[in-house]
Amino acid sequence: MPDGHAPAKTLRTPAALAAAGLVRDDPALAPVAARYAIAVTSHVVGLIDRADAQDPIAAQYIPHPDEALVRDDEHPDPIGDDAKSPVTGIVHRYPDRVLLKPLLACPVYCRFCFRRENVGPDGGVLSEAELAAALTYIRARPAIREVILTGGDPLMLSPRRLGAILAALDAIPHVELLRIHTRVPVADPSLVTPGLAAALETAKPLWLILHANHARELAPEALAAIAAIQRTGVPMLAQSVLLAGVNDSEVGLEALFRALVAARVKPTYLHHLDPAPGTARFRVPLSRGRALMKALRGRVPGHALPTYVVDLPGGAGKVPVAESHALADGAFWVIEAPDGSRHRLADGAESV
Repeated sequence: MPDGHAPAKTLRTPAALAAAGLVRDDPALAPVAARYAIAVTSHVVGLIDRADAQDPIAAQYIPHPDEALVRDDEHPDPIGDDAKSPVTGIVHRYPDRVLLKPLLACPVYCRFCFRRENVGPDGGVLSEAELAAALTYIRARPAIREVILTGGDPLMLSPRRLGAILAALDAIPHVELLRIHTRVPVADPSLVTPGLAAALETAKPLWLILHANHARELAPEALAAIAAIQRTGVPMLAQSVLLAGVNDSEVGLEALFRALVAARVKPTYLHHLDPAPGTARFRVPLSRGRALMKALRGRVPGHALPTYVVDLPGGAGKVPVAESHALADGAFWVIEAPDGSRHRLADGAESV
């Protein structure tokens, strides 16, 4: 159990989901539940439209028999966390920043999670010795300028423990920025207590990155939790995953991005799905993702558009993959406007 408290009435088994009327009593779910953690908070249950068999909220959290099907191109560590982990709890993929994973528990377990082989209700909480070793690793490397708390969900920690970790990072001279990645405000907003909000007050800049994939996740309770965090002065960004049956349409993405900016949360990344085991039902072709982002250019304000990225396998990092609007043509560029018209632009002063 992580250092914090479990959300009340979280559904964690196929039997509990069946009793709540969210799944049929299907034996095919047993091997899925044996391999991957299940958690659906009472808040998320309240967002599900039970009259819609294709409900996009349910699709993200309710287990499906197809999760037992693993394709040849799927991998238990699809973006190479393990290969880039020099000490327990640290992932060091880029020279200037590291991930710190203080725990591996989440309020909910997304059915497309790229860390689904590792996360679960046992929490995977770093021991005091492991946390000390992780902090020593950061202190010994002046090139590290940013530390990103992820996991698992750092906002599942108690305010005391989270505050202590942030204070320790705050005290490292070469660490300039702190970041927390979380699903808590949209998955269990009741965890955003005054004590938790107070724990986010740091001397150095702290940014909170919200994971949301559908506009309906920005429910009134979630908006109140987001506002409580923002009142501490913590700016918020968002990242999303492009998911078949959840947000893979112009209308769905536009609604999501507009809902985020209306909540004063800037969309930053739209992730192409990482090929974790059993996630094929969520895949959207890269060509479709590129076309969607191109269609939204000019339809959605620029500040509401995230960057469409692929996290390359093996730990090579994120790469933007949105369709280009610029084509080289000798000493000129041909630029395509949102309305489809094309315009020639000189490459520079030397080509005029």
